[in-house]
Amino acid sequence: MFETLQDNLMSAIRTLRGRGKLSESNMREGLDLVRQSLLEADVSLPVVKDFIARISDQALGEHVLKLLDPTEQLVKIVHEELIQLMGPVDHDLHLKKPLTTFMLCGLQGSGKTTTCGKLGRLLVKKNLKPMLVAADLQRPAAIDQLEILGQSIGVPVHVDRESKDPVQVCKDAAQKAASLGVDVLILDTAGRLHIDEELMEQLRQIEQQLTPDQVYFVVDAMTGQDAVNSAKAFNEALELDGVILTKLDGDTRGGAALSVKHITGVPIKFIGTGELIEFLEEFHPDRMAGRILGMGDVLTLIEQATEKLDKEALEKQQENLLKGEFTLDDFRNQMGQAKRLGSFSKLLGFIPGMGEINKMLGQTNVDADAEMRRVGGIIDSMTPEEKRNPKIIDYNRRHRIANGAGVKPEQVTDLIKSFLPMAEMLKSMSSMNVRDRMDAVRQLTQSFGKNPAGGIVAPKIGTGKRLTTQEKNEARKKREKEKKKREKAKHKK
Repeated sequence: MFETLQDNLMSAIRTLRGRGKLSESNMREGLDLVRQSLLEADVSLPVVKDFIARISDQALGEHVLKLLDPTEQLVKIVHEELIQLMGPVDHDLHLKKPLTTFMLCGLQGSGKTTTCGKLGRLLVKKNLKPMLVAADLQRPAAIDQLEILGQSIGVPVHVDRESKDPVQVCKDAAQKAASLGVDVLILDTAGRLHIDEELMEQLRQIEQQLTPDQVYFVVDAMTGQDAVNSAKAFNEALELDGVILTKLDGDTRGGAALSVKHITGVPIKFIGTGELIEFLEEFHPDRMAGRILGMGDVLTLIEQATEKLDKEALEKQQENLLKGEFTLDDFRNQMGQAKRLGSFSKLLGFIPGMGEINKMLGQTNVDADAEMRRVGGIIDSMTPEEKRNPKIIDYNRRHRIANGAGVKPEQVTDLIKSFLPMAEMLKSMSSMNVRDRMDAVRQLTQSFGKNPAGGIVAPKIGTGKRLTTQEKNEARKKREKEKKKREKAKHKK
């Protein structure tokens, strides 16, 4: 999320940090780099001008330039201004008795229908009873898609395949909702590939006759500047109450998130961070600013872990650890739990300071998610006895497991060699006091990068990537060659 913007902003700040002493001239140079970063992220030009003007007023002050660490002060200023630019946000859904109506609108392909399902699931989690309304009569597939989404989350869907009037469909749904005891009606309206008057008039009619309590504009964050322009046009026609940004898990440059609130005055209420129906989050400007500046977002990670992880499974694993038991089955289950929170790179993005690790993993072409799948395949190919005690895996067993998982026998060996020390460490920790456990965890963390799980060459913080045997040999030959060259030059003298 926002990788390009994050890299460019941090590069600008690192440039300033490399200066011995900050002056007004090199601070202006740094601000120019910040301006360039925002423009490359497709942030609207008026937004960039206003943003840089506000930062300049604070960053070029005499107080900032005389601070012991002016660059950290600049990061603080940029962080605060990013929060102000994207916020504030009112997370209240403003529910009303007996029925609250949400109207979702947006261009075709923005993820509007999927977002209806995600919003419905969110309401179910709040112990409310929503109903989805298939009011997009332009695209038959949208009706089918909404029905499937409704079934997956256990929510009723109002459908009328014979009607050609979306306004009447919405009216009928409102009457039906009363008899079903529905709390919230979610209208999935029609979209177009572009804004036209026919579409806007249809949406106006629904708004005038249904008088929805909340109107949300769903927009694809990957469309950049076009997202801001379309949000502005829809807001002028419908008076939006909020924006839902989708596809923030893709290669988005971040321009829409930073521009839409400033241009339209409409807050971003929710963000879609994945294709799965549970990947809809409340938008928090402070957390998003932290992610953009590489500060992580631990609060969101904790919230997602609380919601998505299987508490009973975690408690059972904890009980096993307290008994001094940790098997490959436990390890496999923990990998499955972690997968519920998203990709490995996504998880690293939530943790402060892990942005650089994530970047280095990308540079070394390490697909951590593929490695985790491979490790899972190896474990799944083992018998229950082998998972409990991998020490019994001999030559024949190793080849059988490798054939079953579609890997090389050496990779099975590497996994076992990596797992056994970790298992012994965790078993020994079960009888330790808190202080000794912290020391053990620190020791376990320091082993990160020592060929875990048969092939992931993970970089350590501050040490760069680990070298392969071939690279080590080449480096040794280069050193020997340079040494001979120096000795030859010395002999000539």
